Amino acid sequence: MSPASGTTEGGTAVTITGTNLGGASVSFGGAAAKVSADSGTQITVTSPAASAGRVTVTVTTAGGSVSAGTFTYATPAPAVTGLSPSSGTTAGGTAVTITGTNLGGATVSFGGAAAKIAADSGTQITVTSPPGSAGAVSVTVTTPGGTSSGNFTYVIPAPAVSAISPSSGSTQGGTTVTISGTNLAGATSVTFGGVAAKIAADSGTQITVTSPPGTAGTVTVTVTTAGGTASASFAYTPPVIN
Repeated sequence: MSPASGTTEGGTAVTITGTNLGGASVSFGGAAAKVSADSGTQITVTSPAASAGRVTVTVTTAGGSVSAGTFTYATPAPAVTGLSPSSGTTAGGTAVTITGTNLGGATVSFGGAAAKIAADSGTQITVTSPPGSAGAVSVTVTTPGGTSSGNFTYVIPAPAVSAISPSSGSTQGGTTVTISGTNLAGATSVTFGGVAAKIAADSGTQITVTSPPGTAGTVTVTVTTAGGTASASFAYTPPVIN
C-alpha cells in the first residue's frame, strides 16, 4: 500500500497492490473509501476523512476480506499566508486577522508572547496583539499538526496632545505648564516656538514643563517622542507692570 499515511482531511490517493483484487471494496478503519480504479492486481482509492492515528485498511471481494496494512492519519500542518494589519502599537490591543490553511484549534504567539484568540477557523484566526517592544517579531501559529509563522511590526504610538494648562504665560518665561494627552511618555523634547522647555515630570498622559522666555504672541508647543510629534498653542503675554 502506498503511501501508508495521509492527512486527517482525507483525499489522499492510495494504491493497493496484491492478487485477486478485482471487484473489491475498501475501507479505512471501517469508513468506506472511494475506488477510482480496480484490477486483479491493483486498486486505487481515495482515503476518507478520519481522526489522527493509525487504522486498518481492509479490502473485501467476493472471495473474502484481507488487510492491506495500516494507514496513518496525521493532522495537516498549518500554513500562514497573510496577516492584516501587519503592524500595530507597542501598547498591544491591535485586532489582527491571520489567514491560511489548517488553522483550526490553534494557539498564537507574537515574539513568544501569547495572543488572545477571538475567533478561529480552518482558514482564519482573529487575535489581539499583546504588548511588545518596537520592532519586527514572528507571529507563530501552533496546531496539533505543527507550526507556521508570519511577521508583525510593533511601532511606538504617536503622541497626542489634548490640553495645555495654562495656555498662556509671561514673555519672561518661568510658567509651570501641564500638557495632557496620550502616549506622552519618554518625551525627548518640548519646545515653545522652537525653544526648548525644561521637563519637570513626564508620564504617558501628562508632562509638566517650565516655559522658556518668548516674544509676545501665540507660539506652537511641540511635544516630541520616539513615536512622533504633537502640538498645541501657547500665548506669550507681556508681564504686568505694577
